[in-house]
Amino acid sequence: MASAADPCMLGWSNVGPRTCAMTDVGMAPVWTLGDGLCAGMLTASGNAFDGPLWEYSSAPGAVHSVELRIAQGFSPLGEWASTTLACDVTAIVDWQNFDTGRSGTVSRYVPASNNSTSPAFVHVDTGPGRVRLTMRTDHPSIPVSTDIVVP
Repeated sequence: MASAADPCMLGWSNVGPRTCAMTDVGMAPVWTLGDGLCAGMLTASGNAFDGPLWEYSSAPGAVHSVELRIAQGFSPLGEWASTTLACDVTAIVDWQNFDTGRSGTVSRYVPASNNSTSPAFVHVDTGPGRVRLTMRTDHPSIPVSTDIVVP
């Protein structure tokens, strides 16, 4: 029987590492102007988890954190068709943990080619508790926020 101290994986596992305790994370799109003239849209979704993540994850050993998948643009004909509203920008995630008082910022360059089939992964080390995530870009943008509970 796996214990909470054993490594875990995001998603469902019936063998090997245990399944992490998770909270789904979803955010409204961030609208941005990349390079001054390019209208763009970033979307983010992911999981808050207890951890520690197993060795084959994007952040091995991470605990009480959030893993975001950030994608560019919109594909009106489905995820395998061409993408519109994609610009080279740096995504910036500001976070505040209301229970511990900790806060911080994480950033990641997300090229226009990172659409829903090849998102950029961003690890946010928030610690456990009630957390507010705010995503914006390094260009003019309309920031969006969401509140989650990190197990």
